[in-house]
Amino acid sequence: MLVYVPSHPLVKHWLAVARNKLSPPPVFRSALAELGRLLIYEATAQGDWLPVLEGQAETPCGVADVAFLDPGRPVKVVPILRAGLVLLEAAATVLPGAQTCHVGYVRDESSLEATAYLNKLPAKLDADDRILVVDPMLATGGTMVQVLDDIIARGASPAMIRIVTVVCAPVALKKLSEGYPGLKVYSAMIDTELNDKGYIVPGLGDAGDRAFGTL
Repeated sequence: MLVYVPSHPLVKHWLAVARNKLSPPPVFRSALAELGRLLIYEATAQGDWLPVLEGQAETPCGVADVAFLDPGRPVKVVPILRAGLVLLEAAATVLPGAQTCHVGYVRDESSLEATAYLNKLPAKLDADDRILVVDPMLATGGTMVQVLDDIIARGASPAMIRIVTVVCAPVALKKLSEGYPGLKVYSAMIDTELNDKGYIVPGLGDAGDRAFGTL
């Protein structure tokens, strides 16, 4: 498994805005959306992950060789609800024609175990399908493991899966590296630890609550 942490100044700027506890929900959402856009760009730029078709286009001054995304092989974006919705908004601006497959999980605050309450993944996936899983926080890794196991059980290949997250913790990365060869993770920052409630420290707090103004 490979983990990419871009050093771009814009990533650092928007992460600083998102970390600030005084950022109100609209500002926090905007920061996550900008981070999502930058990280999704990085995730889709590596190698030949995005399938393209080559052809020609007539310009006002002649004919040009062009390449565009293959509409027959759209990227499947999997936002983990709730907070993943904010990154999904960014994905829509970067990936034309992407398919959205919502999954929803709720975590027990005592056991830290996650339970699915919504699953809109296709019944069957192909090993060549490009899948982008988005969730702002990758803390214990328990929810992400459940999502990845479900995606792979339906036929997808770990090598074709990209994870985009804003902040992640080593415990989650260790868990993913042990189970999914070829997986790639794109994150704005790797923080050092979790607190006793399973939140990343220093992290962002509860990204869902902050994004949607939940009291």
